[in-house]
Amino acid sequence: MVLTWGGHTIYVDPVGGGEAFEGMPAPTGILITHGHGDHFDMPTLEAIGATNVPLLVNQEVYDQLPADMQARASVGVNGEAATLSGININVIPAYNTSSDRLQFHPEGVGNGYVLNLADQRIYIAGDTEDTPEMRALTDIDVAFLPMNLPYTMTEEQAADAVAAFGPRIVYPYHFSGSDPERFAELVGTTAEVRIADWYGPGNADAEPPAPREETAQDAGDEADSEDAQ
Repeated sequence: MVLTWGGHTIYVDPVGGGEAFEGMPAPTGILITHGHGDHFDMPTLEAIGATNVPLLVNQEVYDQLPADMQARASVGVNGEAATLSGININVIPAYNTSSDRLQFHPEGVGNGYVLNLADQRIYIAGDTEDTPEMRALTDIDVAFLPMNLPYTMTEEQAADAVAAFGPRIVYPYHFSGSDPERFAELVGTTAEVRIADWYGPGNADAEPPAPREETAQDAGDEADSEDAQ
């Protein structure tokens, strides 16, 4: 995912190789939620010039970065505040809570991020279930929520989380094997659900999600998006 706002272009969990980002604005910052291969890929980072821009990552990813990238990287700690390219960010824990999924994303490892962009708060959940920290969020304008089983949430869990923290707009993302239309039905009028073509036509079970560009300054109104990684 690529978010553009003002003079910022933030790449989130860039994977798929440099060719996936051809024609995209160069990143001014990079967010990485955790170290799984569909979120963190060194060849992609090298191809997009990650040695020349700041990164905000979790400790797991930081420990795997080469020295030149570590020099430009900061570690986001669960529950703390951080900055990336001048953007104030809240680091939200991302982890599994169901007993049969705890091995996928242990508590204290992965990050979600809330980007505070002028008068908008954009929540990128990462790989997580509907944790207490997610449910306690406030004043979220746009949320990107995963629901790919068995690794994250069911449609029901995600919809229940939306009812709890009340974002204005929700994008299902990273939803391999799940039904975003069912999610939208469950959410009802609680929030506006926008279903984007993350995976490409006829490819809803693919991993990783096809990258997209989202214009963050318009996300609360009419977000512009186009296929990209």
